[in-house]
Amino acid sequence: MAVQGLSERDQAVIWHPYTQMKSAPAPVPIVRGEGPYLIAEDGKKYLDAVSSWWVNIHGHAHPYIAEKVSAQLRTLEHAIFAGFTHPVAVDLAEGLLRILPPNQSRIFYSDNGSTAVEVALKMCFQYWSNRGEERTKVLAFRNSYHGDTFGAMAVSARSAFTAPFENLLFGVEYIDTPCPANIAGLKAFIAEHGSSFSSFIYEPLIQGSGGMLMYEAQYLDELIAACREQRIFAIADEVMTGFGRTGKLFASEYLRNQPDIVCLSKGLTGGTMALGVTSCTAEIYEAFLSDDRLKTLFHGHSFTANPVACAAALASLDLTMQPATMENISRIMDSHARFAARIKGHPRLKDVRQTGTIIAFEWETAGDSSYFSSLRDRLYNFFLEAGIILRPLGNIVYILPPYCISNEQLAYVYSKIEQALEEI
Repeated sequence: MAVQGLSERDQAVIWHPYTQMKSAPAPVPIVRGEGPYLIAEDGKKYLDAVSSWWVNIHGHAHPYIAEKVSAQLRTLEHAIFAGFTHPVAVDLAEGLLRILPPNQSRIFYSDNGSTAVEVALKMCFQYWSNRGEERTKVLAFRNSYHGDTFGAMAVSARSAFTAPFENLLFGVEYIDTPCPANIAGLKAFIAEHGSSFSSFIYEPLIQGSGGMLMYEAQYLDELIAACREQRIFAIADEVMTGFGRTGKLFASEYLRNQPDIVCLSKGLTGGTMALGVTSCTAEIYEAFLSDDRLKTLFHGHSFTANPVACAAALASLDLTMQPATMENISRIMDSHARFAARIKGHPRLKDVRQTGTIIAFEWETAGDSSYFSSLRDRLYNFFLEAGIILRPLGNIVYILPPYCISNEQLAYVYSKIEQALEEI
């Protein structure tokens, strides 16, 4: 009997995310990671230019994180977090509150970005319920994405991904991202209707899955200020933008008006394992303090504040705060900016946009530009053949690399993008 490879074994037992299993090609079998590379079963190296869905900020199999995780596994692998605590959960909460916006007061742990958003929404809804007021609507941006659980889907843009669940999602008021042309109208709308909204959720500066759509901090600042006048809580979904992606530790640092709640995941553990965080102000936390136990925030996960995940996050935070990491972030930003200046105006490109370490290239296309377009598949396969992992969002190719990527590795990715512009 022939020995099956990893891909064949996978296809017999596994259902992959975002994948039409009937027609999808065999998955690439990855057996090892090293720095910015993932290494396949056959030895081929793939440059992970999207940080494995934006989570891996320091490189794969980082020895410092591995050492801290290993030590934690030999000390305490898990403990129930209702009625108990442990050192790494407290250390991580203290460390995060030191670097988050100064109005943040408490850390609530969960499992991933979607659940961090679920917790944020429940905090806002129940805040008003605990006060005996009814505010059940949410304000969100068109083209937004906040996750795939039901609450997170509800506040994300309606799309092919949410269509089967349309009748099960709660109502949301969608507005355009702010710009000079619409900011006055958006503020007027909030002034007129604000009293019905519990919260305003946004991806600060960059709408990731919506197509790496970028907008200016100044106008988001004005929008948050208008919400604050109506006592609408501002929820910053920093799941993607946190930990240096925009050039600062958090995208919220570009704003004067700080969020009431911050959602974190992805880079939180350096891509090592699942962990979510929802931080909030003292005002929100104190609305749940009561002699009435029905005013408790009834939310939790079996693996809430898992010690191993917290240890990975602490190790990642150590690395993030090193001067060398911020130097790498600046280096990548400068490299992207030079490439953007060189390639802007290419006849095949509709737009080139950059914020921090994220750069996106929007292909001109006469046909389907959606996530399901054939162009998307051709581009994806072209880069994969070249040993680069880039997952286009329809006709939009973006680079969102780990901070350890070298100038030479970036130059190789740029060269393949230029080649794709000529050949695809």
